[in-house]
Amino acid sequence: MILLLAATLALGDTVGRLPVRTPESVGMSPDRLEIIDRVVREGMRAGGYPGAAVVIGRQGAAVWRKGFGTLGWAFESPAVTADQTIYDLASLTKVVATTTAAMILYDEGRLPLDAKVTDYLPGFVGRWKDEVTIRHLLTHRSGLPAGRELWRVARTPDEAKESVLTTKLRYHPGRAYIYSDLGADVLGWVVEAIAGQPLDVFVRNRVFDPLGMHNTFFLPPDSVRDRVAPTIGQGLVHDENAQTLGGVAGHAGLFSTADDLAVFAQMMLDGGIYHGTRIVSDSTVRLFTQRAAGSRALGWEMADGRHGAGEYLGASAYGHVGFTGTSLWIDPQRDMFVILLTNRVHLARVRRPSTVIADIRADLADAAALAVTDDDLRITTMPASFRADRAVNWNKPLRVRRSRHKRPPTRPTASKAKVKAPAAKAAGASAKPRSTTAVKSTKSRPAKAVKKAPAKRKR
Repeated sequence: MILLLAATLALGDTVGRLPVRTPESVGMSPDRLEIIDRVVREGMRAGGYPGAAVVIGRQGAAVWRKGFGTLGWAFESPAVTADQTIYDLASLTKVVATTTAAMILYDEGRLPLDAKVTDYLPGFVGRWKDEVTIRHLLTHRSGLPAGRELWRVARTPDEAKESVLTTKLRYHPGRAYIYSDLGADVLGWVVEAIAGQPLDVFVRNRVFDPLGMHNTFFLPPDSVRDRVAPTIGQGLVHDENAQTLGGVAGHAGLFSTADDLAVFAQMMLDGGIYHGTRIVSDSTVRLFTQRAAGSRALGWEMADGRHGAGEYLGASAYGHVGFTGTSLWIDPQRDMFVILLTNRVHLARVRRPSTVIADIRADLADAAALAVTDDDLRITTMPASFRADRAVNWNKPLRVRRSRHKRPPTRPTASKAKVKAPAAKAAGASAKPRSTTAVKSTKSRPAKAVKKAPAKRKR
């Protein structure tokens, strides 16, 4: 009886979680994987983020699964763990939730890729919009702009939705690539129209619950808020547009743990199935994760050495990143995935947190690929240093225009010192670290050089 109980408990502990194996057992070098610890801690020491969760998986197992630092910067903040700490995934929502939902409906023959969006959303009206297809939305070639400041124009989720649906196209569909949050939102509403239920309910019932991803959800309940790494608040989605849309949006709003994402990544590597539970067909996984246009697959992005993919992942590798400091890369050639979760937007203590997280993402992907020891995939030459070792521009001060002709320092008179004191104080203020949402200071530029900052793209 005791043995049966122990076996039951052991089985319960592994539901929804990948088995853990040694790097050597799956053809990876533990010494090279140690690089991961160094680069993650360098990002923390620089002040880029208070903590991080990392899972590297290969051949069906987690081989490097660790939590670093704490949820927040406070001394009493809890430690990060890969299985319990919940992060705001930001734009990983686009692939883990919205694209996966589209894959399921495509698999069932209910969402043809070349179907018109207006077939499902009659309110999607305006010039050229009757030509926008599901494929356009998935490849970010619908012509929709990157985003809108919905919180400025809408007071309710319904008003925000109407604002998105009536947004004018910037280009004729298919003519140009614009990474668009609005396009992902529209795709989410198409899913809802076909499924007859909200996006969060559909992916919970069809993806997360079947995979045992019980720490993955939109709108984190109060019962888990103490485990959520804070961004602008604990359990509140960081993205303002997602907030305005009610916390459930096609482009952002999903929360999860590194362990849950590892299960999802393994399902993708295994062709849409995990532990006997099929989510989507293997042919649909192949279709959606192969290059479709430029650097994009359908919903996913190809690992072309951009956006934290590093330099060594295979030609068929795909993934995505999130503005809050998250990333997921999947390499079918190496049967491997790389997960990094941080809350780098939370009170970062470095001047350029976006530069820090970009380097850390790339270093992790590189370290994982370099650690593979298979004869046909082995990379013998290691880089002389990693990005985190060089820390280029991590704390570079804001650029201030200076006169090309420097004057020798002179001792000002008392009257002149009084006049110059306010200017000196202002210069000191401009040298302070920027917040994560600030744009580059233009106080020192001529008036004619000041331009309106473009809308922030959230990835």
